[in-house]
Amino acid sequence: MRAQLTERGLGWSVDSAGTGNWHVGKAPDPRAIAEAARRGVDIAGLRARQVVAEDFRRFTHIFALDENNRTDLQRIAPSAATAELSLLLDMVPGYEGRSVADPYYGDDQGFARTWDEVSLAARALVETL
Repeated sequence: MRAQLTERGLGWSVDSAGTGNWHVGKAPDPRAIAEAARRGVDIAGLRARQVVAEDFRRFTHIFALDENNRTDLQRIAPSAATAELSLLLDMVPGYEGRSVADPYYGDDQGFARTWDEVSLAARALVETL
């Protein structure tokens, strides 16, 4: 998403966070870093954080990568949430309701597929918003 915004000269505020705390403070998976580098994007300096209730007021949109994450996000969202919550691939015509591929337990090719899906959604998101 950041790469799409930079490419188009948009100064939107974007962030990434998980619903669990098991990776907080850690760098991205080395396979994700390698795939991003292959695509010309440096993510090595990023560190994981956990979603907090304030995110639902700080951001206008929150995107889950799959149904489990969306359910977790709905549980975290405060009653005064203003952010719109949806699946990321809902932004892509023909992909509505689909989950982004989770590459964690697979091989390196899974990270390429995930990158492709997230990039497709990022392009659609920038066009839509």
